[in-house]
Amino acid sequence: MTESKKLDMVDDGAQFHRRRSSAFTLIEVLVVVGIVAILVSMLLPSLSSAREQGRSVVCRSNIRQIILANGYYTEDYRGVYCPGASDFMANLHRWHGERDQSSQPFDSTRGPLVPYLGSDGEIRQCPTFPAEQIAAESGGFERGNGGYGYNNNFVGVQLTEYPSGAYLVSDDRAGTLASRIQRPAETIMFTDSAFAAAGLIEYSFAESRFPPQYPGYRGVPSIHFRHHKLTNVGWCDGHVDARPMTFTHWSRLYRSDPKRFDIGWFGEADDNRLFDLK
Repeated sequence: MTESKKLDMVDDGAQFHRRRSSAFTLIEVLVVVGIVAILVSMLLPSLSSAREQGRSVVCRSNIRQIILANGYYTEDYRGVYCPGASDFMANLHRWHGERDQSSQPFDSTRGPLVPYLGSDGEIRQCPTFPAEQIAAESGGFERGNGGYGYNNNFVGVQLTEYPSGAYLVSDDRAGTLASRIQRPAETIMFTDSAFAAAGLIEYSFAESRFPPQYPGYRGVPSIHFRHHKLTNVGWCDGHVDARPMTFTHWSRLYRSDPKRFDIGWFGEADDNRLFDLK
């Protein structure tokens, strides 16, 4: 065998060895795939949390806009806030829209706050609240509120207080006088809201722990803690923050337990102090 052929054989063997050493074995591929899967599983909760945090920020901005609109409303209507459900028994008016018949959805372009909500007059939808899906399932009950509820028990009506501590709604065609709210920074105006009926549905009001007309009876909750167990709250002084749920209650009047949908109340005191005007 010539010296040239020996060199060629050595060179071929080295190339074969390099080809084998540069290829991944099945075990190596599986190890890499496993590592990638572990990293993805570690990152997904963080990405989900960051995405929801972004949605919550948008939601707070929406509530802030509604509070400002309600404040502008008082300037044009002798210091009273927007009514929550004017002429409630007729069931044609809400703070977020109107309709001609009770079987129709509310038209948000006719709401009392429309002139104060910017160029398009729209109430922005909370990006976490699945309004389209819920509307398809429930027929759009209370549609158009953006996923937000108004403190209609106290802020959205005019009340007369009895010595017993109970209230009478003296006029539901106007909200309360802004000057009657003694603790604006501690009085709820709007929150994330929803209602547990047969399933989750939209709802226009943030219900207090006890109905003001019947303070001895437990209310039905409608504050929705949908932002990683937090609810966004807009207060009468204009600031917005997030609160965790501290209590809920199932009256059995409706088929679903509110706790199942993260619906309840926040605050430690079991009373109406965060809703009341005084």
